Amino acid sequence: MKPDKKQLQELINQLDTIHEEALELEKKFAGSVHKAHPSFRKSAKNLLHYLALRHRDIRDLQDNLAQLGLSSLGRAEGHVLASLEAVRNQLCYLIECEPPQKHLAVSYFENRKLLSTHTDDLLGLSPHSRSTRIMVTFSTDLATDYDLVVRMMKAGMDCARINCAHDNERVWASMIRNIKQAEKETGLSCKILIDLMGPKLRTGPLKPGPQVIAIHPVQNELGQVAAPAKVWLAPPTEPAPKQADASLPLDAAWVSQLQVGDLIRFQDTRGRRRTLSVVHKSDNGVLANLLKTSYIATGTRFVVKDHTVADRIAEVGHLPSLEVPILLKKDHMLILHRDAIPGEPSRFDADGHITNPAHISCTLPEVFKQVKKDQPILFDDGSIEGRIMEVNDDSLLIKITYAKDAGSKLRADKGINLPESKLRLSGLTEKDKKDLKFVVKHADIVNLSFVNYPETVDALHEELRKLKAEHLPVMLKIETKEGFRNLPHLLLAVMKSYPAGIMIARGDLAVECGWQRLAEVQEEILWLCEAAHIPVVWATQVLETLAKKGRPSRAEITDAAMSQRADCVMLNKGPHIIEAIQMLDDILSRMQMHQRKKTSMLRSLHISELEPQTETAEQRSKV
Repeated sequence: MKPDKKQLQELINQLDTIHEEALELEKKFAGSVHKAHPSFRKSAKNLLHYLALRHRDIRDLQDNLAQLGLSSLGRAEGHVLASLEAVRNQLCYLIECEPPQKHLAVSYFENRKLLSTHTDDLLGLSPHSRSTRIMVTFSTDLATDYDLVVRMMKAGMDCARINCAHDNERVWASMIRNIKQAEKETGLSCKILIDLMGPKLRTGPLKPGPQVIAIHPVQNELGQVAAPAKVWLAPPTEPAPKQADASLPLDAAWVSQLQVGDLIRFQDTRGRRRTLSVVHKSDNGVLANLLKTSYIATGTRFVVKDHTVADRIAEVGHLPSLEVPILLKKDHMLILHRDAIPGEPSRFDADGHITNPAHISCTLPEVFKQVKKDQPILFDDGSIEGRIMEVNDDSLLIKITYAKDAGSKLRADKGINLPESKLRLSGLTEKDKKDLKFVVKHADIVNLSFVNYPETVDALHEELRKLKAEHLPVMLKIETKEGFRNLPHLLLAVMKSYPAGIMIARGDLAVECGWQRLAEVQEEILWLCEAAHIPVVWATQVLETLAKKGRPSRAEITDAAMSQRADCVMLNKGPHIIEAIQMLDDILSRMQMHQRKKTSMLRSLHISELEPQTETAEQRSKV
């Protein structure tokens, strides 16, 4: 049935209203558009047009347009006014009206060019086989394992991420040297992104535990010893070989007299007699076998059995203190201190009742003035949940509302989330300012963590100006509910410099917004960033099981396939990181033939030919 002119005119009127509202919002934020970098001016306008479009519920309009065989505006993110004009022109053709010529911020084809250019300028040129880049978070061992860095680049790593929340400048510099050297060796390019820690709310230190190490031989399924533990005995300055399971610091002169075949006897911390047998001697230490589980502490006495040895007795040197985590169960109480008081587990009486609740400090005492009673609080990526029962000047009393049945362990330097608290933490921390001096000398991109307000972005831009590093690209990590809520303002703020990007930090974001909302939230971030022509990094737990355990879950494969809609995908390092990079490279390369952002690309399907089947069911069953 052909629609009448009145219906078509009504659709045109709705499109005109959206167009007018888009221009009104652009005018309202003219100051922000003017402050945007010239390369982002058109994109800033288009972002505002998209926000105006999505301010309305246009589902009925979409249905009516689809019935006419016209675009339903479902893929208008990158070129809003151009999409509105294209549909309006077709409607005008149907009712024989003259389509007006309107100024467009971004044309249909210009959209792709803008996003591609902005992505290349931020992340470097894409590899030949795929358009989506692969980023890998560096762990401490990559400061010394140069060969692995080379293998990662050859497998497909395009960007390396270093996090200032961990390690120190010496370790970061070693990582960067390895990356630069690997670039020269392989001829491949690898962008270096460095995270500023930002105002991350974390648990404080724990009270040091005993200086003891537990050493276990390899056991089979029956609990029998299958292989001895390899123990490295050497002065504390000598690094252990890769095959060593444990390392014990001992006096250099005492170690130098040991020979292969020597037996060393000791009593462990439980009073159990144990023996080490020397199986290999090198210039800087010896390797010994241990056949029984042993707990060895600082000061444990070692005695060589051979009476011909001149100096038979030695004591184990300084061992690092064990971290004794806080075990929390449902309905336990926890005190969170304002001051940096070392944390301790709960204390119990003879009947198993808690006499003193567990306590620990936090890294940002400013939050004590901004939280309220009955608000939720989460620890360690949401693995422990609680509710604030009391708010005092120097402490919070928290009741644990969720933990594992056997209890969950809370350690130092674990994240704390307050999803219902609006924490006004703007500006850069002193640590960020200090780290930024290193970052501007070595990074290709600086990543701002836990950014909630545009003032923080402005503070970073100002600090970069002071350091004469205005050219350094900025990426924002969206990982809080407040950051997500303020995303349009954050985008306009980061677009003041060029290039720029957004990272969807899905771990903290899921904790803050709720796991059930994560898929919806990351979709909205992708839409807004596409409207702003700003590249997006899809981060956190991509192929995590594969990287850590060597085999991915089915859900992870689907997640990796969906990540192709972003411009870069981030992996966390694990023992099987090479396999993870290779699999992600393969998935991204194949998925780009099927999907471009939200648009399905209808290439021919690799399915069986639809030839007539001549065999009967009975014949097939006999095969």
